[in-house]
Amino acid sequence: MVCDDSVVIRGAITRILAADPAIEVVARSANGQVALDELRRTQVDVVVLDIEMPVMDGLTALPLMLRADPNLKVIMASTLTTRGADIALRALRLGAADYLPKPSSIGTVSDDGFRRELLEKVKGLAGLRRRAVMPSKAPPSLVPLRAPSRLPPRLLAIGSSTGGPQALFTLFQGLGRTLPVPVVLTQHMPRAFTPILADHITKLGGLPCTEAADGEALQANHVYLAPGDRHLQVDARGGTLHARLTMDPPENFCRPSVDPMLRSASAACEGRVLVTMLTGMGHDGLAGTRKVIEAGGAALAQDEASSVVWGMPGAIAQAGLCQAVLPLPQLAPKLLDLLRTARS
Repeated sequence: MVCDDSVVIRGAITRILAADPAIEVVARSANGQVALDELRRTQVDVVVLDIEMPVMDGLTALPLMLRADPNLKVIMASTLTTRGADIALRALRLGAADYLPKPSSIGTVSDDGFRRELLEKVKGLAGLRRRAVMPSKAPPSLVPLRAPSRLPPRLLAIGSSTGGPQALFTLFQGLGRTLPVPVVLTQHMPRAFTPILADHITKLGGLPCTEAADGEALQANHVYLAPGDRHLQVDARGGTLHARLTMDPPENFCRPSVDPMLRSASAACEGRVLVTMLTGMGHDGLAGTRKVIEAGGAALAQDEASSVVWGMPGAIAQAGLCQAVLPLPQLAPKLLDLLRTARS
């Protein structure tokens, strides 16, 4: 279902979705109240939900929709503004499955990047819903696993993309308040969203998170997030790790990109890096993880069943670079165990 008060945007999004043979648009609505009424009579897997609408806005409709169907997957369509980003990420903490930067005009709706992101999120979340409602009896795909690294990590490096914000909230809630190493994080996300994401991670009550600043020293018990439109890299100076932000060209069509973060971290830490790859489309992070593993580091990946899109974690898992491939809720306990063992 597409829910947006703009006839133009609603029609354009519907046309993109309907053109894909794997997707059926079963309903369109102009506000949250109409969408709720439609949910009572139509089977819906995914809702693309606008935030600002008359009668009932998206943030008001969201909990009512999830109460009507707890397995429903809701994508919040948000404007590329600080306020829009804050509302979208607040909605994620209230149960929305993902967000989508909302196009400002019919021209940007036609953009290939918007089209690709819309389709991958709708199809990925529909698959996640189907797996929740009708769990597969087939055994999970077997991937080759590596022996544990013997190098104690100096740094935890996390990469994520499609479905990442929700996965990050779960991961950081599980990690608690104390980690013996700094954390660097690259999430594919627009510039307006990254400071808000850092603030929402901090508000979870565990590790503080800030956008990385160029040249700052990296401290334990802190998460450093790559700012939108900047690559986050890691340097070693006099035995201390430092953040470095660059405007180098995009890699894997992304800036920030996970690969430059991992390549630089491997060099700065002489391989003593623990990689965690979360849900995301594509293979950003594969080449960087390979560098970490070749230098003696270690990697974990989110499993396919709990990922919105098993692209990034699947790439490193299927390449045989992981010592474990786990459901999202099991990643934090495993990371804590590895970091505790390394320090003991």
